Amino acid sequence: MPEPLAVAAALRQLERLAASCRVLDVTSGVVLEACRGVQMHGLSFWNAQVWAAAKLDQTTYVLTEDAEHGRSIEGVTFLDPFGARFDPRAVGLGG
Repeated sequence: MPEPLAVAAALRQLERLAASCRVLDVTSGVVLEACRGVQMHGLSFWNAQVWAAAKLDQTTYVLTEDAEHGRSIEGVTFLDPFGARFDPRAVGLGG
């Protein structure tokens, strides 16, 4: 098992990711929509927050290994970027 990152190294990595990716805020609207996602779609609350943020932002794809690959809920599709069935061309990443 790999060694966990030191706090300073983890912070640097998060700063790099935040600078290179669009980060969506968790708002009261996201939390309320997430609660609906738990109730209507059986999502865990944490996955529901990711789904809700993407849905409200009109994001089509969420890359995650924590959801069923290819599952689509109200216009948001979960894709596992580490799975054998992942096709990077589906999300515009080339091949």
